[in-house]
Amino acid sequence: MKRLRDILLIYIPTGFLLLSLSLVLAYRWVPVKWTPLMLVRTIENSETEGYVNKQNWVCIDNVSPAVIEAILMAEDQRFFSHNGFDWIELAKMKGEHDKFGKPVRGCSTISQQVAKNCFTFGSRTWMRKAIEAYYTVLIETLWGKERILEVYLNVAETGRGLFGVESACQRFFGCPASDVTIDDAAALACVLPKPLTRTPSSVMNTHITKYRKLCREVENLLTESCTSLTMYKLDKQ
Repeated sequence: MKRLRDILLIYIPTGFLLLSLSLVLAYRWVPVKWTPLMLVRTIENSETEGYVNKQNWVCIDNVSPAVIEAILMAEDQRFFSHNGFDWIELAKMKGEHDKFGKPVRGCSTISQQVAKNCFTFGSRTWMRKAIEAYYTVLIETLWGKERILEVYLNVAETGRGLFGVESACQRFFGCPASDVTIDDAAALACVLPKPLTRTPSSVMNTHITKYRKLCREVENLLTESCTSLTMYKLDKQ
């Protein structure tokens, strides 16, 4: 019994801690070319002829500021100011439910999405959310904001069989992520919440209000030369 207790209380937690720290530290520098979600999609489409996951890793410096700002505006406006968890947005969401009592929208930050996509499996359970929160704290501590954003831009699901903004831009717009226009960047950002059912061309009709708002906001930021990433880098100096 003592042996079993030691295994359950000491060896397994210690092993998990060491493995998770090693993986997070490795991904601080190594491109994340595989994620659990990619494996899930491969299994789901195992009988689909010709299906393949496509990801083209790209350095954050080679991503258009329009893409970065559109995604930050759409997914996590307080990304550079929170610690991985947006408590302000969470408080707002608590009062927003549909007729079945379910939240009408999610409030996961980009950091939480990276933690979920890179390190967790499974459905939305409390155990998975706890593991996601643990990895969120780790990457916020060991990676920093710029690296978290870079990984997100490369592992986020952006379409059927597409992961990352580079593969999406090449597929939908016929150009690299560095050359995307403001309009196309806004359309791509609108796809992210539901990448399996939306495309950049469809959201221009089905989500026209959000699309136009993103276009205006991104254009204003770029015109004023005060992008979120630029301001963050200046603050760190």
